[in-house]
Amino acid sequence: MVNILRFFKKPFTLLLVTIATTLLIISQGVAIDTKGYEIWGSDQSNSAPNIQSVGVEGGWIWVWDSQDLETQIKTGTPAQPLGCDGNNIAGQGPCDVKVVFPPTLVEHDENGVTGQTLADLPGFGRLHGMITDPQNKYLNVNLFTPGGGFVGIIDGETKEAIALFRVTATTGSEAERSVHMSFWNSDGSALLIANLNGKLLERIDIMRDRDDKIIDANYRKSASLGVGKNLQIIDSAKVFLGQNAQNHDLIGRITGSYNPEALSDLTPNGQCKENGCATGKNGDLGGRPNNLIICPIVSSRDHAYITLAGGGLIVADTKNTPMNIVGEYGSQVINGAGCGGVEVNGNMWLNAGISASGAGATQSTFTTYTINDRNFRELYNLSNLPTPTVVYKDENNTATNGNSDGESENTTGQMPGVSTRRDSHGMVVTNSGFYVHTIDRIQNTVQVFDTATRTNSQYDLTSADGKGNGVGACAMASINDDPDLPKNDPAPDLIEASPDGKYLLVALRGPIPVSVAHSSQGSCPGVGVIELTENGASGHLVSVLRSSNTEDIATIPSIAGGHNYLGKEHSDLHGITIRSK
Repeated sequence: MVNILRFFKKPFTLLLVTIATTLLIISQGVAIDTKGYEIWGSDQSNSAPNIQSVGVEGGWIWVWDSQDLETQIKTGTPAQPLGCDGNNIAGQGPCDVKVVFPPTLVEHDENGVTGQTLADLPGFGRLHGMITDPQNKYLNVNLFTPGGGFVGIIDGETKEAIALFRVTATTGSEAERSVHMSFWNSDGSALLIANLNGKLLERIDIMRDRDDKIIDANYRKSASLGVGKNLQIIDSAKVFLGQNAQNHDLIGRITGSYNPEALSDLTPNGQCKENGCATGKNGDLGGRPNNLIICPIVSSRDHAYITLAGGGLIVADTKNTPMNIVGEYGSQVINGAGCGGVEVNGNMWLNAGISASGAGATQSTFTTYTINDRNFRELYNLSNLPTPTVVYKDENNTATNGNSDGESENTTGQMPGVSTRRDSHGMVVTNSGFYVHTIDRIQNTVQVFDTATRTNSQYDLTSADGKGNGVGACAMASINDDPDLPKNDPAPDLIEASPDGKYLLVALRGPIPVSVAHSSQGSCPGVGVIELTENGASGHLVSVLRSSNTEDIATIPSIAGGHNYLGKEHSDLHGITIRSK
């Protein structure tokens, strides 16, 4: 009886699982997609020539067809990336984000033309991630160069730009603004933006016609919610208009005014949103020491679980204007730097990882929580309520980002076979809803949680069978122009499930990681293909869709805890998403 009941679980999954709109045939708990799908990878390396710094100009969009993926697995013939000219021809990719969004696009604010073009502005680079919308038609585009703050929308079928915006700049940090990631709400009627350096959650309202075509994108300034302290607006949001690479007009507008109350220092409980504000006291159980927004992970009830760099959590109702806080947690209750999140049967699964700052080089964090999303009241809850459940906490966690257990630091670096550090990051739920898989960026392993019993197990991405036996797919796809670079080092990051339920697709980092370099150096950049086994309870890496960028000449920085790579490969995939055809 237990297995029968579990079969009918219907998880609402965020960030890492696409909702397919094609006809699905349900058989033995696995969804079979009859039309195939596309795998979209986000490459943070530079696409512009003669750039000396890593990840600051452009980026590459890698798109592969699932039929080509299957051919690669069966025959070894490498899948070729699709182009972005509207013809979807294999071998024409990858796509330069600076071509998809032409430099001639003209900047506008709510009053009209500002006099600047996209080419005049810094920071249009570092393609950090893309996510398919619930309608399975469009993808967001998040460019993470500090100070840049650009977020766009692409038509998934034609691969053309639809809209482009630049987020608000505030006094929140030296960089003033940046887009770490953005997330679609539950029905695709809004795009929620993590303005990391601006310490703002911002919203673009999306309007569609009867065929779900986007006909308007309204950057509503009045929806913005500040989560930092002493925030002041120093440059408002912008929209870019003009023709895309396929000679079609972009859409978008800026409306409204920032709400001073939504930008104030205090939560509804009268506590500082961020520790040290001038007008209130710090939050309970550690408060929130540094509120750089990592990921606003959205539930089926459109609550955004805003994970924070320094620890703690803010939960916001995204349907209201301005968006408003309905829950708050201190850093000792929810540790910092989490970005993985899914929903299963009304429970939000969230994780905590290591800091992206230099301090993260000696941190080790792998913690998993659940919170019942149905227990939030319409207005707001008292601090640290509803109480989260700690599903898993690694014994090697350091006393960082709010965690009070463990040693103060872990200095074992990130070299495979040497490091004892852990870093929880990407998270996905299987299509059946039975299992949550969570990535360890350093150890090249995946922790699997049974969503009913909360028990856990583990498999690796370095062996042929996931259990330590045989040479894995990453070893065969590893870079070979530096003999001292450790081979067979996947360095997995964000992860998503294929619509047919056969695979998990995971972004694999490169030898020159543009972001979080102290835990992300890898040897086989691209997209890893994990074949699920044991009805989704385990898996093994069966193939790698390899990406490459040897034209980037950016100066290679020192890799903290890793190997100072001497070769030419700059490709660095951070994000992965799936679009059903």
